[in-house]
Amino acid sequence: MEQVFGYIIGLGAAVMMPIIFTILGVCIGIKFSKALKSGLLVGVGFVGLSVVTALLTSSLGPALSQVVEIYGLQLKIFDMGWPAAAAVAYNTTVGAFIIPVCLGVNILMLLTKTTRTVNIDLWNYWHFAFIGAVVYFASDSILWGFFAAIICYIITLISADYTAKKFQNFYPGMEGISIPQPFCAGFIPFAVAINKILDKIPGFDKLYIDAEGMKKKFGLLGEPLFLGIVIGCGIAALSCHNGQELVDKIPYILGLGIKMGAVMELIPRITGLFIEGLKPISDATRELIARKFKGAVGLNIGMSPALVIGHPTTLVVSLLLIPVTILLAVILPGNEFLPLASLAGMFYVFPLVLPITKGNVLKSFLIGLVALTVGLYFVTDMAPHFTQAANDAYATTVAKGSPDGALKIPDGFEGGALDFASSIFSWIIFHLTYTFKYIGAGILVLCTLALMIWNRRAIIKLQKKAASEPVEK
Repeated sequence: MEQVFGYIIGLGAAVMMPIIFTILGVCIGIKFSKALKSGLLVGVGFVGLSVVTALLTSSLGPALSQVVEIYGLQLKIFDMGWPAAAAVAYNTTVGAFIIPVCLGVNILMLLTKTTRTVNIDLWNYWHFAFIGAVVYFASDSILWGFFAAIICYIITLISADYTAKKFQNFYPGMEGISIPQPFCAGFIPFAVAINKILDKIPGFDKLYIDAEGMKKKFGLLGEPLFLGIVIGCGIAALSCHNGQELVDKIPYILGLGIKMGAVMELIPRITGLFIEGLKPISDATRELIARKFKGAVGLNIGMSPALVIGHPTTLVVSLLLIPVTILLAVILPGNEFLPLASLAGMFYVFPLVLPITKGNVLKSFLIGLVALTVGLYFVTDMAPHFTQAANDAYATTVAKGSPDGALKIPDGFEGGALDFASSIFSWIIFHLTYTFKYIGAGILVLCTLALMIWNRRAIIKLQKKAASEPVEK
């Protein structure tokens, strides 16, 4: 089982998406050539996104490391980044079986009408394996590990249903798509609560400004491209030891600025490929459901949040939060985690936040600021347990003859990652499962069942409403 699904995951989204979308497209009545083109466009989008992300990491990483060294900012929890976290997740017993187990849960929930999302985002199943693996090693029980992973999966599917309509209305071309990724879903409670609090502040509504508004108000200064150049140059300048080195490294400083600006400009262009590829599939799916499966109205395809990280507000807010998060990590009392490798994942904080804030830059920034502040403490709290899982995963990969399969934590450090370890989902599920055992498990079961019943009622209500509406000829 591990070899089969390990092979599928190893192919990556860029290879598997054309295959999945071609098969799906043919099954729902699209011509083979059109279905193949849709899949290829999505696959090319993933390739382009990985290239741009690699550019961001390779360019920004050394400069940030130099800043850390110059100003003595090193903390005791080593940032492993999401690739290492995914390796930890998949190189465990929980990870080996996570895909078939979660797909089985998804099918069962579709049959019982407790979800309307078909989650084909297989590459982000590592998030569920991650929480399962950490619980597994902390409790030394495979059953507790799978319990935590399944609970997280169910809650995430319900979150995807809850946000689907707002998500589709906010992002053009995303009809029939939802986002069942737990890292993104973990920011929904913060977004809902903080958004309501800000709405109650007199006069705050007058501060509304989205990314397009920034361009109109500040001109070139409000462009993500220009902000990327400024912040890139600023970080590069901070990596210089003295004034003379600053002068000598002017070409490097300008080069990093241009690279950061390129990332900000290229991401939205690349994510446009996703929309172009998804549109024929989503249109055909809705037509088929409306024509033959009236009872399945509102069914959504669960996809990666990578589809929408090119939104201008996401780019602007993520870019601003990179230096702010580093500063917070250094000055917050009790925090021991300094995010560096994880900063490339900053863009994935906001896909489900923007539909709630309606793209408001200030609101989105404040929500991200609060959520990441809390998230730093979550990572610090879970670091010993993450380290235990990471060390075992590294030993496993070495035994298999693949020492590069997982990252070794440097001696004297603990391991952590901002990606999902900072999520409220992972922290609550972990402590209720591991710390409070059966009492915590009972609370999780009751809350999850309540959410499933609530979601089922919402789905049935939606289907009845659709059935009562006249069919357009």
